[in-house]
Amino acid sequence: MSTRRSPASMTVVVPAYDEARILPGTIEQINDSARLLAAPPELIVVDNRSTDGTGAIAARLGARVVTEPAVGIARARNAGARHARGEVLVFIDADACFPAELLPRIADTMADPGCLGGAADPRYHPRKWSVRVYLGMWRLLARALKMSQGAVQFCRADVFKAVGGYDERYFIGEDVDFVWRLRAEARRRGAAVEVPIDVAVSQSARRFDRWPLWRTLLFTNPLFILLLRRRASAWAGWYERPPR
Repeated sequence: MSTRRSPASMTVVVPAYDEARILPGTIEQINDSARLLAAPPELIVVDNRSTDGTGAIAARLGARVVTEPAVGIARARNAGARHARGEVLVFIDADACFPAELLPRIADTMADPGCLGGAADPRYHPRKWSVRVYLGMWRLLARALKMSQGAVQFCRADVFKAVGGYDERYFIGEDVDFVWRLRAEARRRGAAVEVPIDVAVSQSARRFDRWPLWRTLLFTNPLFILLLRRRASAWAGWYERPPR
């Protein structure tokens, strides 16, 4: 299979908290995608205070492991970015599912010097039809409001520093906030941000498959998120104690 030339060196950052079970499959997807690039990307897995051997598994599979002791996905992503050597940073959630064309598509996008970054459009496929409909409506609203979740986000390393990375005060919604600030920086520079890129990305629905509907409605309520996004205790069940 022919390879595509990367416009710049790339680092893939995977934040991971207790993801020993699912991480091997994610790294396999990243490796499959990386084989389509002319130059292999750097792979960093950020072990965010895991207790299940996540870091050891990542190291055994060839990833560079960075430890971030303070729990929080914004902190984990920023920790990975601080150690990255690539000119383009790609943030991929440990439970994301994506095709091999993901990294080549990002490389093609970033070959345009007028593009600062972008994001994929993650889709959930929960078992419950009611939750499937509800999340589908949320996806349409998010696109209308130019919101982007963090299953896959990417940008130039210098731009990441310029906008201050992910806001570590937020325990949820930090991904949406980051893309909004990325768009603001693009407007200031007369540049562009591509959201979404045309690659299908699926986000794990494990929370929504196990939670009762009322809990899904509560934890995805925009007012609830806005009021409590800086309170770690409110999101322990979302990040620190999610269904595995």
